[in-house]
Amino acid sequence: CMGAAWHGPKERDMDAVAAMIEGVKALGMETCMTLGMLDPDQAQRLKRAGLDYYNHNIDTSERYYGEIISTRTFADRLETLGHVREAGMKVCCGGIVGMGEGKADRIDMLVTLANLPEPPESVPINMLIPIGGTPLGQSEPIDPIEFVRAIALARIMMPKSYVRLSAGRMAMSDEMQALCFFAGANSIFVGDTLLTAENPQEDQDSALFSRLGIKPMEREAQ
Repeated sequence: CMGAAWHGPKERDMDAVAAMIEGVKALGMETCMTLGMLDPDQAQRLKRAGLDYYNHNIDTSERYYGEIISTRTFADRLETLGHVREAGMKVCCGGIVGMGEGKADRIDMLVTLANLPEPPESVPINMLIPIGGTPLGQSEPIDPIEFVRAIALARIMMPKSYVRLSAGRMAMSDEMQALCFFAGANSIFVGDTLLTAENPQEDQDSALFSRLGIKPMEREAQ
């Protein structure tokens, strides 16, 4: 997934973004981007360039959203998701847990996703990584069982989606990750860095999968 820390792409960015998509597609790989808010024309241009997935998380429940984010509204995020769908791209949309929200907020976030006109094909569930000096830098870690419950609810509510165990895995024990997989997570992000955060090494993931008897899905030949 290719990402940029933008409120949304500007016109001057679009040609370069399209070239990146075309370059990755030329390698025979699926493409995903997260660039912030999109208008209908931008979504169509990304689709024409060959973009398969667009990531745009709702982050939390509509009720708790204002406690965390002020740069765009919850409705803005849903509008962008609508533009992505209308352009014919697949949706990657999930949220972050452990930001001080309550159990009801986690449930409501997942209900919102499940009740979209078409549920996201990919649902990343992130565990907050507290960063010193930020407003949530001193947040108490979420109870591991509550995190696993969020994974299980996502699987029950969206049975056909990829439920992606995403940010925060460095703070999870093997046992906690195992519970997440058994609860319904069926995807991870691979690589030693996830955006700006450290992520488990590929050999660590391979060793864990071997212990659990999990076989990575093989990509179909093009």
